[in-house]
Amino acid sequence: MKKKMTQRREQLEWSRWELAIQSHTHPARIGAIENGRVVPYPVELERIAKALGVADPRSLLDEVSADG
Repeated sequence: MKKKMTQRREQLEWSRWELAIQSHTHPARIGAIENGRVVPYPVELERIAKALGVADPRSLLDEVSADG
């Protein structure tokens, strides 16, 4: 299972580095959020959602199947 955040990033064909640049977040932090090692601060999640073009920041933390 992966997070919707990862799925959306992959749809855009962005690396974690690119998402980090676009959202003004450290690349290691992006990886930690995607891997579920940390819970992002609300302001972080809002920046990431804006960069990914997602209206509901909380939805980025939802799990999706690896193939979908």
